[in-house]
Amino acid sequence: MLTLRAMAWISLRLGRRAGRVVLHPIAAYFLLFAPASRRASKDFLRRALGRTPRWRDLYRHFYTFAATIHDRVYLVNHRFELFNLEVYGEDALLGLLAGGKGLFLMGAHLGSFEVIRALGRKHANLRVAMLMHQENAQMINAMLAAINPEAVQDVIALGQVDSMLKVREYLNEGCAVGMLADRTLGNDSLYPVQILGADANLPGGPLRMAALLRRPVVFMTGLYLGGNRYAIHFDSLADFSTVARDQSDTAVRAAIARYAALLDRYCREAPYNWFNFFDFWQPASAAARPEP
Repeated sequence: MLTLRAMAWISLRLGRRAGRVVLHPIAAYFLLFAPASRRASKDFLRRALGRTPRWRDLYRHFYTFAATIHDRVYLVNHRFELFNLEVYGEDALLGLLAGGKGLFLMGAHLGSFEVIRALGRKHANLRVAMLMHQENAQMINAMLAAINPEAVQDVIALGQVDSMLKVREYLNEGCAVGMLADRTLGNDSLYPVQILGADANLPGGPLRMAALLRRPVVFMTGLYLGGNRYAIHFDSLADFSTVARDQSDTAVRAAIARYAALLDRYCREAPYNWFNFFDFWQPASAAARPEP
């Protein structure tokens, strides 16, 4: 926390350019002294780039991750004027929210989810609650408090008795409930998909929750393009409010397939934005828990 506070002070007092100087030794450190993450980066980039990645590719991958984390300092402190944001699919998102019944935003560890805060400067009624496991919620809140003690983020902790009730309450208030749906936690069933030409497994829990609560689902990613530029994409995944309950399983499978296709697309478009630094493409026999 002390390091985060110091980083926030340097960044806010001396400017974004001065704060970024620190990112180069951080990226170099992980490139040299985190072999497991380096192997995962090399494996991913080989798939996404279609060639053997060079050291400068690996370095750029780590640096992009560090850069998006650093930009949280400014986003949490509402310094949105520092960024050049390209937004795609915004009208469709606002159209769904206009119904007043809320929706799910399904992201991934791809780019920055935090940049959605920037849309609040244009749409004050756009409120996002993040759904995450209790341990992650505690870490995120501690990090935000270190960056800006006045920062407030609605967080719904999974695994609590009233978790689903809170999700429903936020949705009924017209909020977007966001979650990152590319990692498996707990005993969730896995669905086999193809991403970057290889077998992978995605959890079904997030989309099954949306189907149970009969809400629209939108894929969201904020891709870092270098400098101060981000491209925010909203793509429709499914609208479970229009799906008959006896067809929900088929609709969930179709939505997971589309989610995988969007991951594939944006990984190819902005490969250095992939922030799963572990063996994502594990053999199905070792990783999968097939859906019932």
